[in-house]
Amino acid sequence: MIARKRGLEQAGHAGHRCCSHGRPSIGEKDFFSGKGVSRRDFLLGLGAAGVGALALSSRGAGGRAAEAGPVGGMPRRIGTPLRVKPALVYDFYERREATSWRPWGGLHNQGDVEAEIRRIESELKKLASEADFAVEVLPVAPVRTGEQAVAVRDADCDAILVYAAIGGFGELETIASSKKPNVMFMRHKSGPVYLWYEIAHPHFLRKATDEYKQPGMDVWDIVVDDYGEVLWRLRALYGLKNAVGTRIVAIGDAGGWGIGYKLGPQTAREIWKLDIKPVTYQDLEPMIKKMREDQKAVEEARRQTDEYLAQKGISIHTDKKFLVNAFLLTRIFKELMEKADAPAITVHHCMGTIMPMSQTTACMPLSLLNDEGLMAFCESDFVVIPSGILLRYISGKPMFLNDPTYPYDGVVTLAHCTAPRRMNGKDFEPTKVLTHYESDYGAAPKVEMSKGQVITNLVPDFACKKWVGFKGKIIDHPFYDICRSQIDIEVEGDWRKLLEDMRGFHWMTCYGDYLREVGYALKKLGIQWENITTGRST
Repeated sequence: MIARKRGLEQAGHAGHRCCSHGRPSIGEKDFFSGKGVSRRDFLLGLGAAGVGALALSSRGAGGRAAEAGPVGGMPRRIGTPLRVKPALVYDFYERREATSWRPWGGLHNQGDVEAEIRRIESELKKLASEADFAVEVLPVAPVRTGEQAVAVRDADCDAILVYAAIGGFGELETIASSKKPNVMFMRHKSGPVYLWYEIAHPHFLRKATDEYKQPGMDVWDIVVDDYGEVLWRLRALYGLKNAVGTRIVAIGDAGGWGIGYKLGPQTAREIWKLDIKPVTYQDLEPMIKKMREDQKAVEEARRQTDEYLAQKGISIHTDKKFLVNAFLLTRIFKELMEKADAPAITVHHCMGTIMPMSQTTACMPLSLLNDEGLMAFCESDFVVIPSGILLRYISGKPMFLNDPTYPYDGVVTLAHCTAPRRMNGKDFEPTKVLTHYESDYGAAPKVEMSKGQVITNLVPDFACKKWVGFKGKIIDHPFYDICRSQIDIEVEGDWRKLLEDMRGFHWMTCYGDYLREVGYALKKLGIQWENITTGRST
């Protein structure tokens, strides 16, 4: 097994508030604008036993993210706010005798419109306060003319929330032409009924034909009454906004397994616009040597190790020196991330090259960084890393990049030698610190993930053309002779379909159900999506 996997590695791997670093666009320069991560944030909590104790962002009026003080036990929710521009599209109609003059809809005069704007403002303030991500709601724009529609179309925002009340046939099309994501909201029972509740499908989406003809929008971009339906769509757009253009440090450069070595870095740059910052092992080795010779750094790592091992639910089953060295390596990784102004890092050749340099494995540093709220991935596999970045921003929780096994009887085993302990984004799971399985060396966490926990599983393909996803449930955390962090999961949905449609190699897993957000985000990038749990493909 060891020789086989090493051979594959060699064959497949040749060779809330942040500082701006700029984010490339997706085809259109105004699709999403975003900013980087403050360098200062990476050093916060560096001495807190490697777990950070960083703060979640709090929100003030209107949902604008604000920095908060440290909150014990909670990692930082990284990412910049989603700026949402609401617009109320309406018109008035004059009475004419003995003929139909008034379309459906409950807004009849200026007083009705002003009351509706106040209602929208109140509803969106509540929505922003309840969101588990940073959302900034801009002032509601009344739209009755073409000029007002153009102003909304060109607004400095990430997404447009259109309240399609009455009239506005041309104005709705103008706003939708913005190339920014549009979500349309219509009222049935939640307030004065809207005209477009009747005609959005035949007139807006289909243009009075039997074919969908509205560019950039479809039936899944339209919501009736339910702000919960609005919220998850905005969560998906928040995730997409922050994932696209992410800067990531790649120790040993970008890679992937099998054909993914060629395709992964290419699609990560072209589709996801990832800003990959390589760090060579020639540059890394002297950094490690210098850190190991720094007695203050070594003493700090020893202190962190003792504090880590004193935590409830931790036991060690390897030489303690490997854990001390892991904290030294964690510090180096954070310094590299700070220098690059990057919220993410990955390690190429982590099953060999880095071990003699660091005299430990990269498994624990990656686990510790994820627990702090940053993003850290093993193996530099850029086929699967974009899925981890997207899902991290959508869920606000750490990711478990894993090796899947062969699905059978509705069960599949997922395993890897690194996993976060804070899988729910808050609480630490019980963990055994062991050696990395395939080398029987260093320090690696065996995280005992919670039985019964619902999880999201993403299965990206090598070419980034079609992803598969499904919801599962953890039924066991066994101790097979495989990678240390391991779970047996029950597939929710047609496991035979999963078996037939598996693609790529590595999977990405996190606590909770975020399949609809992922599917919604992927559609915006033109990536096909197959949801095994619901049986739907888009």
